[in-house]
Order: sequence, then structure tokens, then C-alpha cells
Amino acid sequence: MGKIAFIFPGQGSQTVGMGQDLANKFEKAAQIFRQADERLGISLSEIIFKGPQEKLTLTENAQPALLTTSIAILEILKDYGIQADYAAGHSLGEYSALVAAGAIDFEDGVFAVRKRGEYMEEAVPAGVGTMAAVLGMEEADLASVTEEITANGEVVQLANLNCPGQIVISGTKKGVEDASRLAAERGAKKVIPLVVSGPFHSVLMKPAAEKFRSVLEQIEIRNAKIPVIANVTAEEMIDAGDIKEKLIEQLYSPVRWETSVRKMVDLGVDTFIEIGPGKVLCGLVKKVNRRLNTYAIGDEESLIETIKKLKGDL
Repeated sequence: MGKIAFIFPGQGSQTVGMGQDLANKFEKAAQIFRQADERLGISLSEIIFKGPQEKLTLTENAQPALLTTSIAILEILKDYGIQADYAAGHSLGEYSALVAAGAIDFEDGVFAVRKRGEYMEEAVPAGVGTMAAVLGMEEADLASVTEEITANGEVVQLANLNCPGQIVISGTKKGVEDASRLAAERGAKKVIPLVVSGPFHSVLMKPAAEKFRSVLEQIEIRNAKIPVIANVTAEEMIDAGDIKEKLIEQLYSPVRWETSVRKMVDLGVDTFIEIGPGKVLCGLVKKVNRRLNTYAIGDEESLIETIKKLKGDL
């Protein structure tokens, strides 16, 4: 068996009730949910366990909720001796990866992502910006489309480079609509408008990034104990100063997920364990390389099943 990477999902993977079965059975998991409630001064755990989904989906709730659930699962996993050589997370998931790598304390992380969510919501008025997934188009061809639309006065750019044939664009509503139309004309197989509250990972998030800098000044960021593959560069980051700058850049820069996966493979990783609700990242990893081993841990059943498989392989 090669090296192991822990990977953590981002916004969009949240579901009401996530992590509740683990919190009911494992005190370590329950403690994480309590810590989140105490640090934020709200009953985040009630929003996670009881919803409603509309409230959980609000960016300011979804971000700390996903971080909390992922770290609750991670705390249980630690007891089974499963350790990672690398960590990475998709957008918001990068914070879970940094907590897993010991660069940020959980309580600081949950505070930071709550603020991150608030600032992202505030950065662009509702309805002004949006995102869309473009399927079946090469990165260079789609970049040409977005550059053309931007040159005409709208804002649209590549936001999530997820896997071969799947790229998300982000920008003003008109910019994304115009780019979607042009992409379809130039050979995109399908364009899917996304139900999101803002144009994430675009230059329209720069006001949020500037405000967020002050939040990162308030928390302790340490050198990571294992390398975290940065969304912005798809390169290893360990140094505390580098981590802080990358987290600010990440708000308005593309998430280079496909390149991040390829980087980890080049570093010897053949096993990816997705920690958190859903299996979105496992699906993206398989689209990069079908031969890679993927496991998703989101509840007690998948936890036990994964540990059995891994213990057999280790």
C-alpha cells in the first residue's frame, strides 16, 4: 500500500443529521460538536442535527457545520491508528485539512470559517453573482471563453477545476450566463447552473478576502505537521505564513482540485479517504485516476466498513 491522503469536502455536501449517529455513540465526536457550540455562541449542533435544510445551507452555517462534522469523524478515526501522509480539502474543506494537519486548532478553525461564510455572503448582493458547471470542455478552451466575456465588461472566471471534463465558472449573473451560452456554442457537452448564494472563487470575493485577513490575524496558525496541498497552487504548504496568505488568496482564486489530486499521486499517494458527508471528492478522484483507492467516511456504517478494509490492507 502506498501513502494515504485525508481529503475533506466543501460547501454543498451538508445534509441535516450529518454526524449525529457518531455523536450519539462516540464521546469524542460529541465533544467536537459541543466545542463548536461554545466557540460560536450558537447551537450549531441543533442546526446540523435538526435543520431545517434551508438554515443549514446558509453559507455562514454550512461552513462551520461541515468543518465540525469532518473533525468529529477524524477524532474517531485517530483512535483506530489510521494516519495520513498528506491532507487536502476542496475550498472550505481546506480548513478541515489544516486542522487535521495540526496547523489550526479546531475552535479557531470553526470561528474562522463562520466569519468566512459571513463575509462571503456580504461581499456580493444576492442575485448579482452566480456559478455554473461546464462539462466536457478543455480548460484552455473554457478560459478563452471567460476571457472573451470579461473583455466585454462582465466578470466571469474559472473557479473550480474539479476533474477532467468538469470545470465550474463564477462571476456576475450576466457574465456566467453569457459564458455558459458561448461555451455551449463552442462544444461544451452540458452547462449546469448551480444553486449558490454567490460568485465564490472569483475576483468578486476580494472584499471578503480583505476583511477575512483580520480574522486570520486573531487566530494562531502553526506550521503543518503533514503537508497540506493548497487549493490555490496545488503544491505542498507547511509554513504558517504561507498558509495564511494562501487562505486569503483562496477566496478569490480557482480551486485546482484535479491538479491537487495529481500532485498527491506524484508524491506516492494511492489511497484517498474522504472524511465528511457525501462522496463527491471520491468521485472526482476516480475521474482523475480510476486505479486509485477511495474510501468515504460519513457515518458509523461507513466508518466501520472503511476501517475493516484499511486494516486488512495495512
